[in-house]
Amino acid sequence: MSTKAQIITAAVMGFLAVGLGAFGAHGLKKILSAENLEIYKTGILYHLIHSAVLLAIGLNSTYDFTTSFLFILAGIILFSFSLYAYSVTEIKVFAIITPIGGVSLLLGWLFIIVKVVRSN
Repeated sequence: MSTKAQIITAAVMGFLAVGLGAFGAHGLKKILSAENLEIYKTGILYHLIHSAVLLAIGLNSTYDFTTSFLFILAGIILFSFSLYAYSVTEIKVFAIITPIGGVSLLLGWLFIIVKVVRSN
């Protein structure tokens, strides 16, 4: 994945995180239960943080973190978006997907560590 594609993808994910966060704060606040709103907010938190990580990876010129980038991107989609879907629908299958996204995020971080440790 090219640097340009990584930066654009990171920016799109950041844009979506801010937009979905605003939607949750203003559009869902009166609709969702307090518990489901907290679930939604957890998705936003991880989405925002990891969007910034994607941008940092894209801007990095020292290491090729493509594998990490892809795992973190998949993690955002599987973790955060499953939390959004579950908080709104309460369909259990979305809650089952969430841990898969969490593992993907962890693997993304692990591949960053491995890449840097193995470098000269």
